[in-house]
Amino acid sequence: MNDDTNTPDNPNENVNDTPGDAAAAAGTGGPTEGPAPINGNDAVNLAAEQSKSTAHRNIPSLDLGELPIPDDTANLRQGPNLHDGLLALLPLVGVWRGEGQADTADGEYAFGQQIIFAHDGENYLTFESRLWKLDDEGNPVGPDQRETGFWRISLSDEIEVTCTHSTGVVEIYYGEPVNERAWEIESASTMVTATGPETLGPGKRLYGLMPNNDLGWVDERLVDGEMKPRMSAQLKRVAG
Repeated sequence: MNDDTNTPDNPNENVNDTPGDAAAAAGTGGPTEGPAPINGNDAVNLAAEQSKSTAHRNIPSLDLGELPIPDDTANLRQGPNLHDGLLALLPLVGVWRGEGQADTADGEYAFGQQIIFAHDGENYLTFESRLWKLDDEGNPVGPDQRETGFWRISLSDEIEVTCTHSTGVVEIYYGEPVNERAWEIESASTMVTATGPETLGPGKRLYGLMPNNDLGWVDERLVDGEMKPRMSAQLKRVAG
């Protein structure tokens, strides 16, 4: 990992700040016991300090000539205003990078990840995730799976997510904000192509901001009638 990722040398240095603690860190409880929620003043001060290195960054536009519509932006300070209907998802907007762990049909392995939540002024967020596998020393050894999709939220705070996986999976999730710093979604439909993973069951995901403002997420899947953790990661904001 290079310095541009802003990832810590040891992402597990604070054992309380694990992805599974995202909801607990937001004051909601969660899969494990997490640290006490951060208070409002501390959260604002921490965000202001962190923004010194991220506020000027954004996703690059294609150098192919301008379209007659706004470019996507992952920086709320640049581009079109965020649609009023997306305010409950506002903290997600940005570029996030970090590391995580997977326990899939391909075995257990560590991965690096970049997630981009962006918008173009319309009433949806675009979502893009790219993963790369890491060796035992934390060095990248090649690309892994990708996801792309859209997040929307209704006036009654029902989240609707459409997500396509590079592995041959298309999913529809529904959910709701747990609070202003955590969001939980559950798959209502999981369709797998003929060449896709045969053992992938319905899933549930939790995304949440930790006390240090990292983005943590956990993906659980139904295995033998029981929801089991499949993937999780802790990501730092690098743009937005």
